[in-house]
Amino acid sequence: MTTERGFLGVTPPISTAESTEREKEVTATLMEELRRQNTFESVEEARLRETVLGRVAAAVKKFVYEVSLSRGLSEAAANAAGGKIFTFGSYRLGVHGPGSDIDTLCVVPKHVSREDFFQIFEPMLRELDDATEVSGVPEAYVPIIKTKISGIPLDFLMARLALSSIPDDLSLKDDNLLRNLDERCVRSLGGSRVNDEILRLVPHVEVYRDSLRCIKLWAQRRAIYSNVNGFLGGVAWAILVARICQLYPNATAGAIVSRFFIIMYQWSWPQPVLLKQIEEGPLQVRVWNPKLYPADRSHRMPIITPAYPAMCSTHNVTASTQMIVTEELRKVIVGTASWSELFLKHDFFHKYRYYLQVIASTATADLQIKWAGTVESRIRQLVMKLEYVDSLILAHPFIKGFDQVSHCITEEEVRQVAQGQISDVIAKRTKADIEGLDGSSTVHSTTFYIGLLIEPKPLGAVGPRRLDISYPTTEFTKLVKMWEKYDEDTMGIVVRNIKSSALPDYVFDEGERQPKQALKRPKTGKGSGKSSNTSPDMPNKKRRSETTQDGENGIPGLSFSSTTLHGETNGLYAPINRAVNEIKTPQLPLGENAAVATGAQ
Repeated sequence: MTTERGFLGVTPPISTAESTEREKEVTATLMEELRRQNTFESVEEARLRETVLGRVAAAVKKFVYEVSLSRGLSEAAANAAGGKIFTFGSYRLGVHGPGSDIDTLCVVPKHVSREDFFQIFEPMLRELDDATEVSGVPEAYVPIIKTKISGIPLDFLMARLALSSIPDDLSLKDDNLLRNLDERCVRSLGGSRVNDEILRLVPHVEVYRDSLRCIKLWAQRRAIYSNVNGFLGGVAWAILVARICQLYPNATAGAIVSRFFIIMYQWSWPQPVLLKQIEEGPLQVRVWNPKLYPADRSHRMPIITPAYPAMCSTHNVTASTQMIVTEELRKVIVGTASWSELFLKHDFFHKYRYYLQVIASTATADLQIKWAGTVESRIRQLVMKLEYVDSLILAHPFIKGFDQVSHCITEEEVRQVAQGQISDVIAKRTKADIEGLDGSSTVHSTTFYIGLLIEPKPLGAVGPRRLDISYPTTEFTKLVKMWEKYDEDTMGIVVRNIKSSALPDYVFDEGERQPKQALKRPKTGKGSGKSSNTSPDMPNKKRRSETTQDGENGIPGLSFSSTTLHGETNGLYAPINRAVNEIKTPQLPLGENAAVATGAQ
């Protein structure tokens, strides 16, 4: 669709030209690579998802029916009360892959409460055949129930409309449905409404999906795909790709992707990315407005949702995570490269000399899901506090935690596990090994990591550098313990710093870690001290610094910079703070001017 102005978006397109034959060929090689990377689900899994959603739809109707009866409604009225599910996220956008979760919105009538959702619907999910890992988080910013049904992960949100019944043909497009709803319901409805609006605002849905599938895979591989940890989440990446599609309405996916990196690297933050003008409405709901709200002015990379009420999908971005995302965009620079190189794995666990471990632990699997989720949701606060520490350039959170189950036979072993010190003996022990042993117990732990980039020691300085992070870590520990369900007898939280050499093996893929150097006899022969590693996921300057020549899989206009960090003295993030003329700036093809779109005019 187009507006009355003849184009989609808040500015005219940069180019309406059709893609060249070369760009069409490159798009074909992109699709081949995406299939090689296993980003498409099988026909069998697609059918299983449809079956699971059918079961879920029936469960929601049953849930509304039972609550209706408990509220005194007649049998007929309870049956008519309805209840409907809407999908959103990657599944709704058509870019999900094998094993992806399905974001599911449960829309219920006004007499069904949020307490019913967690006290009645959550237990109903536990009783479903093949339902596992059911866990509700009612205190989350957007209250959620997570589960797996027949192996398919699902995230359930709930929205309670001011209607006495929910018809099967209900559409969520009408803004008036938001009347008389609390903020949590408005946020829950937002996901489905935003996805529908995105698909309405792109010129060619299939080109958009192919482009987004590529960018999503790149962001995941580079470990910058996570809203909760301060990076960009699925909605933000979806909006960015949609904006490039608007600027090149007749381009193929290959052309969209190449321009995505150039334009988003040059974007003049904090100018917002918009798919359409922000709409004011008659409802008493908050709309993103940096002129009115100080909190909105503080958003560093505002990417604004297109559905009313407009919200910032990137309010979690910190100074550190903005630097990291910008650097990842910078790595894709002018030249040519193969698609496979675009999807190389991140090097987070090779990048820094020092790391923080945040270890959350409990005694049961169900409690661990809730506790670890609560701790993870606060990691961003720790990163923001670390950013104020003198001599710390950057605090880089990793996008996921590492779960472990340890079987302990003494209290001392329990203490060690809670401190992140899991010996080989404990790691190899099974549940059967401790059955019947007095004093034995099982500890569930989740460990999160933050990389620390430290300023180099000043010239002439002597003695070790001191980095005092006691205040931010203490404040963070206090913060997570303020959770209303925190119990010091059953929940552990530890923050400690470790050197890169002490990172546990579980953070590396098989064959990825460099062999630890023996300390007994230092090598004195030729080439001593140099790594012989050649793993494709390891920093290898000789191999990675060579640009791939333009071949049949080459991407016009792109190549990859593979600068890597080696300790705290490396200047990986320095270009972000340099003068613009010191940076090698990627350029669009001749005749294309991105100034209007990026706000650089």
